[in-house]
Amino acid sequence: MSDADSGSVWEHLAPGVARRRLPHLDVTIGLVVGADGVLLVDTGSTLREGAELRAQAEALTGRPVTHVVLTHGHFDHVFGTAAFPDAEVYGQRALDGLLRREGNVLRADAVAHGTDPAEAADAAAALRRPTHLVDDRLALDLGDRPVLLVHPGRGHTGHDLVVHVPGATASDPTVVFCGDLVEESGEPQAGPDALPAEWPATLDALLALGGETARYVPGHGAVVDARFVRGLRDALTP
Repeated sequence: MSDADSGSVWEHLAPGVARRRLPHLDVTIGLVVGADGVLLVDTGSTLREGAELRAQAEALTGRPVTHVVLTHGHFDHVFGTAAFPDAEVYGQRALDGLLRREGNVLRADAVAHGTDPAEAADAAAALRRPTHLVDDRLALDLGDRPVLLVHPGRGHTGHDLVVHVPGATASDPTVVFCGDLVEESGEPQAGPDALPAEWPATLDALLALGGETARYVPGHGAVVDARFVRGLRDALTP
């Protein structure tokens, strides 16, 4: 994958690692490329967004997306997944039941947040659940590119999953895709499914995973550092 240039919607984070901020709700999508596989982190708010992401990922890498990781089950992170019918889909174990039960709830939430009602209905009807469930940790190998999926604890939801991508060489930064455990473009969103009492400890686990020099990629907003994550932890601590 070539480096993103200043005119690209994809932001280069490290060799073989990039992300895009979608216009709708400023959702972050991650991309990790290995010799044998291409991994996408989250899929957007609609099937149309998912199809656009699939086409862009294929254009950037010259290969299809083989792995999709869902950081949590909110509509803006999962409603595009059906656009990747041939990819292996990964999510935390509790995500499966949520998506099975709450498609209509997610559809209503999407419409309440400005998603076109017809697109929200189509995405909810086609909602694709994970084919691989993660309890605590799962290591993937994309071909000379190890990736670690980690459930660091509960916070934004009860099923948050992060993607830890170590540098390809010792001089490359580690990148951690945090989902909505970390948000930069606004206050952390604590909806009815959040567990605010557990969130600070989960952020401590996230910091232990990534370390001081990692690039932490929030679910919404600009890439941040460990100091920002610590500040968020402190703000969430009672």
